[in-house]
Amino acid sequence: MAHKNTGVSLIVLLVLQTLWMAASQAQSPANASFRNEISRQESIYQSTGDQVPKGYSIDRSLEDYTRGLTSEFDHALANLGPKDRWLDIGAGKGHAILDYHTPGYDLTRPGGFIQRGKAQSVAISIEDRRSIRWQQEAASHGANKTQYLFSKRLQEYSLQELGKFQVITDVIGGFSYSPNLSEFMEKTLGFLELNGSFFTLLQDVRSEGGANQPFYTGARFLTEITKADGSEMKVCAWLKSITCVEVSCEFTTSWRPPIEAYRVRKVCDNVTVPALTPLLYEAGTPPERRYQIGSSLPAPSGATR
Repeated sequence: MAHKNTGVSLIVLLVLQTLWMAASQAQSPANASFRNEISRQESIYQSTGDQVPKGYSIDRSLEDYTRGLTSEFDHALANLGPKDRWLDIGAGKGHAILDYHTPGYDLTRPGGFIQRGKAQSVAISIEDRRSIRWQQEAASHGANKTQYLFSKRLQEYSLQELGKFQVITDVIGGFSYSPNLSEFMEKTLGFLELNGSFFTLLQDVRSEGGANQPFYTGARFLTEITKADGSEMKVCAWLKSITCVEVSCEFTTSWRPPIEAYRVRKVCDNVTVPALTPLLYEAGTPPERRYQIGSSLPAPSGATR
């Protein structure tokens, strides 16, 4: 009987130890730090007026998009017709979409361009940054030509809510800010039509060529990926490891810090995005992020936000 009680006591002790370890892990400094950085980042998203930090741009023009994204972007956007759709993630005030819908946009097209009518354009932002310009110009475009959605992240929208798009853009939006980059890419590609393209970019990142160094002396790149053995994996290479996509990467020093722009074209529907485990997230404009590919480590609390 004594042996039986001893066995029960050992089982209880093991259960208590397991619960204590789980509770300790949930309250570990790493997880607490991650949650704190997510909270700091939230305050940046919600900042207004003089409180908006330097570097957090909310009024980029379509010209900024054309200058920053890959060389294929201008052609892809110009070739959209009235039955096509364009999604802009992290759209800020939505100036790029408003620029696209103005007569001035048509006048800047190359010779021989035939205007087929404008695509339906959808702007997404975490916060409502619509200006008087948006209110006035969007109303003149006609019903359902321009939409502005806010208060939710891309990951929170369903396919039924948004539908699919021929062109998706992200100019220092979710692709630069998301704590969970692989989840963000998986969701984005789910909203992309077959043969549609996702255009995006990153600041201060190791380029495909690998010759560049971090922009700030003594600092690291803003977004870094390592393999399980600790060796570096470039963002361009990670994107190219996604199934059912074709990827082009273009590095340019015309921005400060320099940027690498990406075009991800969806060529079949069986998309698989290699998982990245978030290792570090430090709030900023944009934040500093570290990931590990193929890691069995649990993601820090808050990483899926």
